[in-house]
Amino acid sequence: MKNQKKSLISIHIAVLLFGLAGLFAKWVLLPAVIIVLGRVIFSSLSLFFLLKVKRARVRLDKGRDYILMITAGIVLAVHWTTFMQSIQTSTVAVGTLTFSTFPLFVTFLEPVLFHERLKSSSVVSAVVMLAGVLLIVPEFHLGNTMTQGVIWGMAGSLSYAVLSLMNRMFMEKYTSSLTAFYEQATAAVVLLPSLFLLKPVVSGKDILVLVLLGVVFTAFAHTMYIEGLKHVKVQTAGIISGLESVYGIIAAFLFLGEKPGIKELAGGVIILGVVFYSTRLSSREE
Repeated sequence: MKNQKKSLISIHIAVLLFGLAGLFAKWVLLPAVIIVLGRVIFSSLSLFFLLKVKRARVRLDKGRDYILMITAGIVLAVHWTTFMQSIQTSTVAVGTLTFSTFPLFVTFLEPVLFHERLKSSSVVSAVVMLAGVLLIVPEFHLGNTMTQGVIWGMAGSLSYAVLSLMNRMFMEKYTSSLTAFYEQATAAVVLLPSLFLLKPVVSGKDILVLVLLGVVFTAFAHTMYIEGLKHVKVQTAGIISGLESVYGIIAAFLFLGEKPGIKELAGGVIILGVVFYSTRLSSREE
C-alpha cells in the first residue's frame, strides 16, 4: 500500500509538470519539432549526468533491448512533436485535452499485450473522460485550425499509449532514469536532421527556456512518471494523466490569457472527477 501511494504521488507530480510543459509551445517561437529537439537534447544530457553521479549502469542486457529502446525513442519523438504541433496549431486546451484520450487506447491495448482482464470500470472511466474531452473541443470542421489541433492531438494520444505500454515492459529490467535516457537520446538523434532542414534562428533566451523545459519539465517529470508505473497500472496512470489538461487550461488562462468557456470548465470537472475516482479505486484494489 505504501509503495502504491508513493507511485500515485509521483505520477500526479509528473502530470502537473507535463501540463505546464505544453505552454512552452506558445512561449518559444520556434517550430514544434525544434522545440522537441531542444527538449530531448537537454533532458537526455541531464539524465546521463544523473546516471553517472549515481554510478548506475548504462548498458542494456540484450541486443533486443536496444532495438526496443530505440523503437520507444522514435515513438516518443512522434508523441512530443505531434503534441506540441497540436498546441501551436490550436490552443493549449485542445492540445492537452485531445492528448488525454490516450487512456482509451491503453484500456483496450493493455489486456491484449499483457493478457489481463478488461475491467468494465476502466472502460466506463475512459468513456466518461472522453465525454469530458468532447465537451471541451469546440469545433470539428476540417480545415479549421481547432480541428487540425484535434487531429495532431489524437496522433499524440495514440503514440503515447504505445509508449506507456512499452515503458511498463522496461520497468521489469531497467530503472526509470535509464529508460528515459535511452528514449530521449534516441529522440534527439531522430529529430536532429530537422535542425539542418529548417535552419531556425535560435536566440540565447530560447536556449535557456529549452534548458528549463528539458531538465525540469522533461527529465525530472518523465522519470517520476515511469517510476510511478512500478506500482500503478498503466490504465490508472492514464486516467490520472487527464489532469494534465486541467493544469494546462488553468496555466494557459493565467499566463497566456486563453480563457476557457463554460464547456471547457464543465469538461474539466468531468475529467477531474474521473481522475479521483480511478485513483481511489486503484488504492482499494491494492
